[in-house]
Amino acid sequence: MAAAAVRGLGLGRGVRELRLHLCQSSAGSRGAREFIEQHYVALKQANPGFPILIRECSGVRPRLWARYEFGKEKSVSLDNLSVDEVAKALENIVKGKV
Repeated sequence: MAAAAVRGLGLGRGVRELRLHLCQSSAGSRGAREFIEQHYVALKQANPGFPILIRECSGVRPRLWARYEFGKEKSVSLDNLSVDEVAKALENIVKGKV
């Protein structure tokens, strides 16, 4: 499910940047880490010029940030989410459903 969601995302329509904050070792960031390991390459290949930033910091709670036009930002917590749930959160934030 997550792979299809990642391939079907059309980044760039209103969204200017994605940032993913996570911890390298915490259990709460496991789904975010696995999402990056499994889907980052496909997401980047489908959106080669789009800025997707991965920020790792020890002890930080996983969070997905989207920057939209005019500098507006929204974020969603990824704490204890599975890979599929992270993909759904990404889809929702890109479509502005957050």
